[in-house]
Amino acid sequence: MGIEKILKELLKVKLGTLSNSLEERLTTTSLEKLNELTLNIFNFNSEEDVLKIIC
Repeated sequence: MGIEKILKELLKVKLGTLSNSLEERLTTTSLEKLNELTLNIFNFNSEEDVLKIIC
């Protein structure tokens, strides 16, 4: 399983369901950003928190 799929599963556990737009953004996000998101998983309380790192 790739980092993108693992991250999506972790975010679903942390935040509940993910919006289609966030799932699409994760699909096109660089490996560097995916790694940063994974390291910050415990700091997220909303999709907006995730998007702050992606954008």
